[in-house]
Amino acid sequence: MREVRLSDGIIALSPLRPEDTTAHLAGEDERLVRWLSGGTSTREDVEAYIRHCEEQWETAGPLRAFGIRAGTDGTLAGTIDVRFAVDGPAPGQVNVAYGLYPPWRGHGLATRAVLLVTRYVASEGGKEAVIRVDPENPASAAVARRAGFIPGKHTHDEDGTRLDWYIRDLCAETR
Repeated sequence: MREVRLSDGIIALSPLRPEDTTAHLAGEDERLVRWLSGGTSTREDVEAYIRHCEEQWETAGPLRAFGIRAGTDGTLAGTIDVRFAVDGPAPGQVNVAYGLYPPWRGHGLATRAVLLVTRYVASEGGKEAVIRVDPENPASAAVARRAGFIPGKHTHDEDGTRLDWYIRDLCAETR
């Protein structure tokens, strides 16, 4: 697997790995289930997802899933992923989704992770980063704004949930 490590000196992003399974299961709460995963995970679910993520890295697939790691020991604090191809965003637009485990929320780590991952996306040829947020999740919208995203259009998910788009032009990142 291609080893990618991004860091700003406070947090680091690196691909999810099998040893992250237990920490992810311990950190998953009602908010992560509601806003990110859509259902409570089992060990088998997480192991299968991490295997899928590893395959995506190995084959240069459209998904790049990172663990958000904090502290000197690199404790898994959450996840952030980018999808270079997903329903909704146009070609050149890359979807960004993130979630932190409860003890790590409210410390600016999600914003740091988004800033790191947008630099990575720009280096990989992404033109715009898109964060799609349920309007009932103001914390996620605040992360997008703090990371320099501006409000865009509104769409609806497959289940009819409204999604507010926040968009950041990445062309300046590569100059």
